[in-house]
Amino acid sequence: MDNTGSDDRIEVIEAARLTAFSAAILADAGADEPTARDATSAMLHASLHGIDSHGFRLLPHYRAAILGGRLNGAPDMTFTQTRPGAGTLDADHAHGARAMYQAAFHAAELARDAGIAAVGIRNSSHFGAAGAYALALATQGLGALVFGNSDSLVRLHDGATRFHGTNPIAAGFPADGNPWLLDMATSSIPWNRVQLYRSLGESLPDGIASNASGSDVTDPNEADMLAPLGGAFGFKGAGLGGVAEIFSAVMTGMRISPDLMSMDDPDMSTPRELGAFIIAIDPSAFVTSELFSIGMRHYLTTLRDSTTQENARVMAPGDREWEEAERRRVDGISLDPATYRMFADIAEMADVAL
Repeated sequence: MDNTGSDDRIEVIEAARLTAFSAAILADAGADEPTARDATSAMLHASLHGIDSHGFRLLPHYRAAILGGRLNGAPDMTFTQTRPGAGTLDADHAHGARAMYQAAFHAAELARDAGIAAVGIRNSSHFGAAGAYALALATQGLGALVFGNSDSLVRLHDGATRFHGTNPIAAGFPADGNPWLLDMATSSIPWNRVQLYRSLGESLPDGIASNASGSDVTDPNEADMLAPLGGAFGFKGAGLGGVAEIFSAVMTGMRISPDLMSMDDPDMSTPRELGAFIIAIDPSAFVTSELFSIGMRHYLTTLRDSTTQENARVMAPGDREWEEAERRRVDGISLDPATYRMFADIAEMADVAL
């Protein structure tokens, strides 16, 4: 790790050091071992795979939320099976990653018997990158769908006020080697990426954010809301945001995005009461395991070998992330200047080596 000029440069730190630091910081804040493990695992997934907006830069926020009581650092979660392939998990205001990994465990167990299973999560919180939980199922040989909502940050198509959250959708399926993995916000970009642009002092791409009046801006400091995915065809992104909203909030009896307290609200003592939804699918309930494997191999080989535009490359969902993760495992994980400064602050407060 090079600390030279740490006030204004990117810091690159080994994954193992970040993992140990995160676990120690969360434990100091009052997280039990499963919470520290799962929250760290979710942040590591994001930071390794190049999803920096949902990676270790969230650690100071999670620490503050546990210390303040917004997050229950030692939750007593309750799972209730309601049908052969369905159940609910009351997360007791746990960290979102703790709730989602637990829900994935129950969904996998049910899917082994029922073929397809769904778990609705109640009284949860921000869970980071949705792909972490789709991957947790895909690596067990299961298909996965994950839905979440968040506080209002995204205008509707042709709208001029915040409505949906960034409302992520993730899907994963087992394949030879790395799984097929899609992880996407239904907004133009995640809001945390706007904060990352602010930290780096970079301009936003055109057409992804608006000011408080609904007019497009490229200065991240003027951004007040995001556009829905799709640009001129943003009605598609707004529609997908609605799909995530119904699964994660309506299907779980939790709050819709306009009713949620902002993640950035200074009140760190009040739980946000988020919902989420996860579906696990056992392919062998529909085709033989051998036929599924052959089909995925044929699909991905055909996709990657298809004709490309000049000087371009076709990739399956997840390909770019697997390559980035391989590189970062060797070279280390980058921290933007603002995050590194916050790490120094919380290390001092918690008396944990930076």
